[in-house]
Amino acid sequence: MTKIIERYAPLAGRFFLSAIFLTSGLAKIGGWEQNAAYMASKGMPMIPLFLVGAIVLEVLGGISVLLGFKVRIGAAALIAFLIPASLIFHNFWTLEGAQQQMQMIMFMKNLTIMGGLLLVVGFGAGPLSLDARASAASLRS
Repeated sequence: MTKIIERYAPLAGRFFLSAIFLTSGLAKIGGWEQNAAYMASKGMPMIPLFLVGAIVLEVLGGISVLLGFKVRIGAAALIAFLIPASLIFHNFWTLEGAQQQMQMIMFMKNLTIMGGLLLVVGFGAGPLSLDARASAASLRS
């Protein structure tokens, strides 16, 4: 049973971690105007540049984590994305009441996701991944 968990749990974990980034990144494309307006409300400069950057990081980082391809780099890039995103968009310490509670939950959600991504950075993609496949191929060569 332990061998089954060790084989499939990293794949399931990567699937769940990547889902939020892939759906969010793709939704930003269709909701460009709304996202740009939200960024403007937070005082962000160079909105088109940062919005394209967010889309690219979320989609490519999400694909990297999902497939387990260059997963340590992909997970680290997503952490680097989440740090400023959390500080800018979920700054609960500046709010009060229900808004403060909601933004604190969102901030803590991002911290939790960063924790999962740090585990991926530390332990890699697991056996069912493109990284593991490439490693096995290089050992056979």
